Amino acid sequence: MRGQGAARKAGRGSHLIGESSPYLLRHARDLVDWYPWKEEAFRRAVEEDKPIFLSIGYSSCHWCHVMEEESFMDEEVADILNRNFVCIKVDREERPDIDAAYMAAAQLLSGVGGWPLTLFLTPMKRPFFAATYLPKENDYGMTGMKTILPIIVQFWKERRAEIEETSEKVMGAVRTRTASMDGGGLGMEVLLEAYHRLRMDYDQRYGGFGRAPKFPVPHRLTFLLRYWKRTHDAYALAMVERTLDAMRRGGIYDQLGGGFHRYSTDSLWFIPHFEKMLYDQALLLIAYVEGWQAAGKGMYERTAREIIEYVLGRMTSPEGGFFSAEDADSEGEEGKFYIWTIEELSSFLTAEEFAEVENVFDVSREGNLREGIHGPLGGKNVLHLVGEGTGATDATMEKMRARRELRPPPFMDDKIMADWNGLMIAALARAYGAWRDPRHGNAARRAAEFVLNHMRIDGTLHHIHRAGRSGGPAFLDDHAFMAWGLLELYAADLRPIWLEEAISLVDIILTEFMDFQNGGFFQSSLSGEKVGEGGPHPVKEVYDGAVPSGNSIALLDLILLYNITGRQEYRIAAERTVTALSGAVFRAPDDHTQFLNAIDLMLGPSSEVVLTGSTDEIEPFLSEMGGSFLPHKVVVHASGNSRISELSPLAHGRTASGGPLAYVCIGRTCFPPTSHPVEMVRLLSKN
Repeated sequence: MRGQGAARKAGRGSHLIGESSPYLLRHARDLVDWYPWKEEAFRRAVEEDKPIFLSIGYSSCHWCHVMEEESFMDEEVADILNRNFVCIKVDREERPDIDAAYMAAAQLLSGVGGWPLTLFLTPMKRPFFAATYLPKENDYGMTGMKTILPIIVQFWKERRAEIEETSEKVMGAVRTRTASMDGGGLGMEVLLEAYHRLRMDYDQRYGGFGRAPKFPVPHRLTFLLRYWKRTHDAYALAMVERTLDAMRRGGIYDQLGGGFHRYSTDSLWFIPHFEKMLYDQALLLIAYVEGWQAAGKGMYERTAREIIEYVLGRMTSPEGGFFSAEDADSEGEEGKFYIWTIEELSSFLTAEEFAEVENVFDVSREGNLREGIHGPLGGKNVLHLVGEGTGATDATMEKMRARRELRPPPFMDDKIMADWNGLMIAALARAYGAWRDPRHGNAARRAAEFVLNHMRIDGTLHHIHRAGRSGGPAFLDDHAFMAWGLLELYAADLRPIWLEEAISLVDIILTEFMDFQNGGFFQSSLSGEKVGEGGPHPVKEVYDGAVPSGNSIALLDLILLYNITGRQEYRIAAERTVTALSGAVFRAPDDHTQFLNAIDLMLGPSSEVVLTGSTDEIEPFLSEMGGSFLPHKVVVHASGNSRISELSPLAHGRTASGGPLAYVCIGRTCFPPTSHPVEMVRLLSKN
């Protein structure tokens, strides 16, 4: 009992109190005596000669919550941890550099990856054992915390030399992997190989790629659209359409409230993991906008607009920034906010409305959700579309939404992150470019102004904003994703300020994040806070997972800016990035499809459009371009503004006489200027 009392006392005295991360604050109530990632923890580990128990997760991670309730709130487990380890808790969204470094080490140690990520480190931050979720007790073939912790303690006391040797080998392997990605250049052959692999992995029946669990991976779809545009291969477009259709109709899509859940636990897109991430909304919004531009389906426009309504309605701060994530759980149950029973539906819908919902959404008394994470869920239903319809009538949907809003909502992680906001700004700018809806453009501008005015202090960008404060080191992703968002915003409204700000951010990338010796970019600033002496080597990420890599988006930024400004340092940095990372890309091109989107743009031929005339006069040209899929274009407004002439040589000597004009060049071939928007798009469509 003495140990249990010690656990309680340590939990109440948690060192996480005072942190800004909602995830860390949640764990401040645990019985485990958590430290944040700070030198105080490592000093204690050295002084007491104790290993470090490192747990990495995030606020909307369901299994992170499960592990907390099972183990970190358990007196027996907490007592073992508190007596034998120095325990550190990290929010992966707040410190993606720490997460990436130790994820790479975990994959080398155990071949696993994901969250919660569980590692044991030496006091010098070197990992020697890794896992993901661990149950409290041995369960379903998984070793439990109560079993593994005493084993680690014994190893630490009796087999220290083996631990030190293992950790040193892991560090060496991580360093080698980071330094050995050079494979020369990349050309059309890598696009062909990526397409071939995606086609082989494609689920012809249900869309998407691979088997359950099935993730959206929107940049695979945008890559296929570019491949279709380049090669006219109809099957590439068909794969995109089948996947966009199936996701929109499945349970992975919130049929009532808009927006997409994180992934489908089955291959049918039917049963979702219910958390909602800002980056998923942004990247899927881009995929549906581009899908509409390529295929012209009204459902894609409707889906895109509903995603935006969800984000603006639930994930937007009063100041205009975007929140990070909405949890999967409410009232202690995953998906409870979204699930329906026949009894509840029939209690407030008329007989006619109930029949409509029953037929459209496939709900039944037995329930279409047969089993959940915690066991049988008989009688419970996830809404998904059946038949050819696109939903119930507006009146019925509104009644269901109003009833659902009476339920306790899932927890909202209200931290605002510069990188994910950059993705959402890019997506909203794309939607504004497509449909010229002022609300979309205004939302993108407000978010851009919020990040630039409130998350950049004395010229230094910060990663996180929460509760009125900005802080945390900014990473490659923050600068690259925000630059992309600003470039997309410039393409949509042609205000020079966005181009200027994008150039400023990319110039910081070149000075603060570039690997000057080998090319490519590190995730952490060369002059900023490091993971730590003795810990994993600085990460140079290129893998495009649920979120594209910072190198992929930085490469895209560099190519776009070179095409607009003609500055040679952007071209050289882009070419060095491709050379530095090409080995990893060519080994698994289907895992690097956002990188390949940049390669597609680099291969060209690029399309350059210079518009002349007033802001009102060029609007028909922008509107006409927005209705077509034109992935290789850049646009400049030669408005007479001296600043744009300084930024872009494309604007030099371009004037309108007798009305607005569009100057179109493809590759190095320029056409006579035209005053007709339709003719402009006809010329662009040749590329």
